[in-house]
Amino acid sequence: MCPDNKPSTNNENCCLADILALIVKLQDRSEKFDCLGDGCDRPFLGPTPSTICYNTRPVTFYRCSDGELWSFPYTLNGATSTSTVFRCEHVEGCCATCRVLAPNPDTAASVTAPYVPTDSFFTINLNCVGALRCLPDTFITCS
Repeated sequence: MCPDNKPSTNNENCCLADILALIVKLQDRSEKFDCLGDGCDRPFLGPTPSTICYNTRPVTFYRCSDGELWSFPYTLNGATSTSTVFRCEHVEGCCATCRVLAPNPDTAASVTAPYVPTDSFFTINLNCVGALRCLPDTFITCS
């Protein structure tokens, strides 16, 4: 929780932005890293650096005020729902732009590709986020 249940306004100490910026770099494959590390800042996508092609490290955000998951609406195949799983697309300062990911409606493919991208995006002030959780790396078709 944030002190006094209030969002931080300190943009110079935004560790979540640093982690998400690394994730965006990995997803863009703009830099090559040695295959070391573990956790959210693991320097490669996937369980191993080269056996399967992954392009997304899905994340969830927890609100600073009450520790609950952030959720955002999306429309997919004419149906509207909400999701708590996102793909970070861009980070600038303490703001992140994310794409909402939906559960894969193709149950046969959902084991290897549990999410599909939606056309729903949002920008979040990371000072209002108490925690983030990285989910297992996966592949999604980005447009």
